Amino acid sequence: MLNCSVRIAATASLLLLAVSAPAQQAALPVPSPAARPDNSPSSKSAALLRTNIKVYLIGDSTMSIKEVRLYPETGWGMPFATFFDPTVTIDNRAKNGRSTKTFLSEGLWQSVAGELKEGDYVFIQFGHNDESKEKAERYTTPEEYRANLVRFVSETRAKKASPILLTPVARRKFDASGHIMETHEVYSNLVRSVAKDENVPLIDLDEKGQALLQQYGEENSKLLFDWLEPGEHPNYPEGKQDNTHFNELGARKIAELVLVEVKALHLDLADKIVKRQVTAQPAAVPAPDKAVVSPKTPSRD
Repeated sequence: MLNCSVRIAATASLLLLAVSAPAQQAALPVPSPAARPDNSPSSKSAALLRTNIKVYLIGDSTMSIKEVRLYPETGWGMPFATFFDPTVTIDNRAKNGRSTKTFLSEGLWQSVAGELKEGDYVFIQFGHNDESKEKAERYTTPEEYRANLVRFVSETRAKKASPILLTPVARRKFDASGHIMETHEVYSNLVRSVAKDENVPLIDLDEKGQALLQQYGEENSKLLFDWLEPGEHPNYPEGKQDNTHFNELGARKIAELVLVEVKALHLDLADKIVKRQVTAQPAAVPAPDKAVVSPKTPSRD
C-alpha cells in the first residue's frame, strides 16, 4: 500500500510539472531590445535595398531600347541589361532624339525622379542632341546643359540614390590621316566639370569610345555602326550609312566599356555583374584598315 501511495504521489507531481511548464517558460527572462533581431519594416527595406538594385538609364538614342523596325540599330543600354544577376533591374528610360532640355520639358525626368528609392542608380548620358543647333527644339546651350546635369544629380541624391555621369559616346569620324576625331568637346568637358565639382562618379564614354574606334580603324569601325549596303537588311532596302547609332555588335562593345568602368569605380553594382566561365576565346579585333566584308542577308521573295 505504501509503494502504491508513493507511485501515485510521484505521478501527480509529474502531471503538475507538465501543466505548469508553459507558465514557467513564459516567466523566462525577456531578451533586451538590443538583443532582438530587427524585423521592423524599415529594417526589412534596408536589407532589401542592400541586395536588390534598380538602375535607371536616362539619355538619348545611343542608349535607348529600339523598335524592331529600326533593327539592327541597337542602343547600348539593351545589351547592358543582360550582364547582371537577377538582383539588378535595369530600367532603360532613354529616348531617341532627347536632349537634357526635352527630357525635362516632356516630363521624362520627373517620372524617373518620382520613382527613385534609396540604393537606386541613375546613369546619365546626354549631349548628342543638346549640341544640335540646327534643331531648336532640342538644342541646349552649354549653360543650360550644365544646369540640367546638376539638377539630375541633386534630385537623384535627394532620394538617396546614386547618380553616375557619362560623357556622350563617341561618333565615328576620322580625319584624312585615319585618326579618330573629337566631336563632343564642349559638352563632354561640361560633363567632366560637373562630375568634378559635384563629386559624381564619371564614365568618360567619349574618350573610351574614341579609343575603341581607333583600335578598329577607319574602315573596320563601320562594323560597329549602322553601315549597311543596299539589300543587306530588310529594314533598310536602300542601305544606310550612320556614324552615330550602333548595331548589335557596336552596342555590346560600348556596354562592355561601361561595365569595365563600373568595376574601376568600385561601385556596389560591380558585385552584381554576372561572372560566367568563358569556354572559348573571344573573337579578335580586326586589324585596323584591313577590310572585312560582312555577309549579306539573302534577298526575300
